[in-house]
Amino acid sequence: MSDYSQTNLSQLGHAAAAPDNPEDAVLEAVPNPQAGTDFLARFTVPEFTSVCPVTGQPDFAHLVIDIVPDALLIESKSLKLYLTSFRNHGAFHEDCTVAIAQKIIAAAHPKWLRIGGYWFPRGGIPIDVFYQYGDAPQGVWIPDQGVSPYRGRG
Repeated sequence: MSDYSQTNLSQLGHAAAAPDNPEDAVLEAVPNPQAGTDFLARFTVPEFTSVCPVTGQPDFAHLVIDIVPDALLIESKSLKLYLTSFRNHGAFHEDCTVAIAQKIIAAAHPKWLRIGGYWFPRGGIPIDVFYQYGDAPQGVWIPDQGVSPYRGRG
């Protein structure tokens, strides 16, 4: 088992308040104890929130983040705090989705990343945003993200 006590984590194992905005959020990474083995890690965020930058009205999304890590893993508490920092942040759906992917890439340098932002309708139009970084390594099982297309009242 790896010793994570020397990784200088500022949030895990400590009281940590949610940052006021994504720019101030610290996304931390830890050494991957399975570095050299390709696998997929999935973070599912069914209740992501941000606000419209024009109206200030709340926006809601179901995010699915798939990562094939390299030497580092995203530390999940810091990811939760980072995602919470969007709660009062004004940005369009596309900006939020791609910014999250880019922050993860900068923090952990994964081999591959895919994010699906399945946004609930605003003005009657659902907006789904997809971003991918890198090519999926051969032999890694990458399941469907499993989020049904928006069907309204059916």
